[in-house]
Amino acid sequence: MSPALFPALLGDDAWRALPPAVQAMHGDTPRLLAHGMADVAGAGHAPMRWLRRLLGLPPPGPAQALLLTIERHGSCETWTRRFAGRRMRSVLDRRAGSPLLYERLGPATLGFALRCDDEAIDWQLRSLYAFGLPLPHMLHGRVLSRSGVRDGRYHFSVDVRLPWLGQLVGYQGWLELLPDDR
Repeated sequence: MSPALFPALLGDDAWRALPPAVQAMHGDTPRLLAHGMADVAGAGHAPMRWLRRLLGLPPPGPAQALLLTIERHGSCETWTRRFAGRRMRSVLDRRAGSPLLYERLGPATLGFALRCDDEAIDWQLRSLYAFGLPLPHMLHGRVLSRSGVRDGRYHFSVDVRLPWLGQLVGYQGWLELLPDDR
């Protein structure tokens, strides 16, 4: 198996079945740049606005320009997304002995099982930590996340809903690779 994060977690057969655009985005290129557009949604009440700020999530708004940089060092990936100029950074990695992908976003760490489904990657939330402490399953809420291809381009869809509070954030859109002129 490849030391790259996504190929290693998905396994060779599932990885090879993915469309080239998904493999390019989630492969082993040391530095990747992409641009696109995203529609962002989320509840407008104060607790959700505060939580989005704490986690570095984008504010709601239609047709936001999106710039993504992924920097890879072994299995660790740093994703920096700029939605309409506002930065959202997360670090993705795996842990020895665990089949999960872990994404650290501010003080939260989410553990995802990755599954291939209809030529897309389906991210299934399995664990959630806040400030290093595990949260009980009833507080996880619902996270739906998929990355695949639509209309010939890499397409993503994320929807995060919290118990009693509603939609924290939802964003969907597309990305295209850019040359890295570094």
